[in-house]
Amino acid sequence: MSGSGTDVLVVGGGIAGLTAAVTAAEAGRRVLLLDAAAHADRGGNTRWSIGIARVAHRDRTELEKVLAPDESFGDVDVQPYPAERFHTDLVRVSRGDGDPSLQRTVADGSLELAHWLRDHGVEWAPAPFRFGRAAPGREPGLAPGAELMLRGGGSALVDTLLDAARRAGVDVRFDSRVAALRPGGVALTDGSVLTADAVVLACGGIEGSRALRARYLGPGWDLVRIRGTRHNSGLLVEAALAAGAAPAGHWSGVHAVASNPGGPPYGDPEIGDVHGRYSYPYGVTVDSHGERFLDEGADEKNLTYATIGPAIHARGGTAYQIFDAVGTELLEPRYAQSTPIVADTVDELGAVLGLPRLAETVREFNAACPEGDFDPADLDGLAARPPGQPPKSNWAVPLTAPPFRAYRVTPAVTFAFAGLAVDADARVLDDVGRPLPGLFACGDTVGGIAVHNLPAGTGMIAAGVLGRIAGAAAARSTP
Repeated sequence: MSGSGTDVLVVGGGIAGLTAAVTAAEAGRRVLLLDAAAHADRGGNTRWSIGIARVAHRDRTELEKVLAPDESFGDVDVQPYPAERFHTDLVRVSRGDGDPSLQRTVADGSLELAHWLRDHGVEWAPAPFRFGRAAPGREPGLAPGAELMLRGGGSALVDTLLDAARRAGVDVRFDSRVAALRPGGVALTDGSVLTADAVVLACGGIEGSRALRARYLGPGWDLVRIRGTRHNSGLLVEAALAAGAAPAGHWSGVHAVASNPGGPPYGDPEIGDVHGRYSYPYGVTVDSHGERFLDEGADEKNLTYATIGPAIHARGGTAYQIFDAVGTELLEPRYAQSTPIVADTVDELGAVLGLPRLAETVREFNAACPEGDFDPADLDGLAARPPGQPPKSNWAVPLTAPPFRAYRVTPAVTFAFAGLAVDADARVLDDVGRPLPGLFACGDTVGGIAVHNLPAGTGMIAAGVLGRIAGAAAARSTP
């Protein structure tokens, strides 16, 4: 038993920290959870999640068992999404550079986590959209693997798990900023030292620090807006590295999306995630010269949206999503938060925006679009390969129906792909693979699950799966 009477000390109040704390407390351990944020700003990045969750399942019956009693998939098509496919998707979008054992753990544990969350009061509902809308008069179905959504989003999950933590006897303290790791505990910014038999780092990654973004991600990333909490400072990631922990993941890589440029520098807990702009497959995206620079239809939006922000950053940090009247009908509701530039012709739109190449870009793109059936709900194989432009592998339909609209977008960071190396029990490892005594990690503090990219809905699930593992292992490690 530690001198402070704490068996397990958890640093971080998002889903990773909360699942770890509840799991350790339910194993009979005395648990203290520290959240650097004030109560009003609680919950880490989880608080800003819209709530889409990637959960493996063999059939719709397995998912229906976790839905709230008054929810149903009804007539909506729900396809199987077995753990093997989840794992394959993770490996594929990570280009084989992630930790396959951790990725397998996340895929295999996703459905069990969904049940565990339900059993602790979290309410699940069918996801209402696929980051877009179906064609008028058509039922879109649900994106494979992303059929579930949290009622009330991430903020509701945080509050529900805080209630569960308190019922389990967890001591939760807000406004508790950790300044440093200490042998067998941590030091707080007020000078006090807390000791415990096991410490679980669930305090996010490096993305909240301008200095660390510039150091690891590269020039200009210090100026990019953060979608979530300002409290993921990376301080304890750096402290763990200094104590001998091994780095893992993609230290120059980041999950960043296309976003409305008018947002605050950090996530606003009062308005949630209203700034994402994810309907790019239904138009073309151009840079500040009016030139296309990415394949807007490379894959399903759930598997590409995290890569759009870095692509925009590489082209100077500003881009424009261009839609005609057909694409406008398919825009997801969050676009209503922006005021587009509207014109009757592409030439006029380019003139208003000051994009000298826009009209020529669109004409060349339109000329390369094939005939065929456009299906906005699924990969439709309509591919265009305009000379001198990137291909568009799906949804390549000409932009010919006025009026034409342009939405300016900039990158917004969700989290960096950098973190600490851990083993199957979430124990932090050193450079030769040995566990550091009494130190565990979960959530975005861990590297290796996401490299280059991450399928939508995976981050929250990965954090919860590793959080439960870390909490159980930390509990077992105490006398």
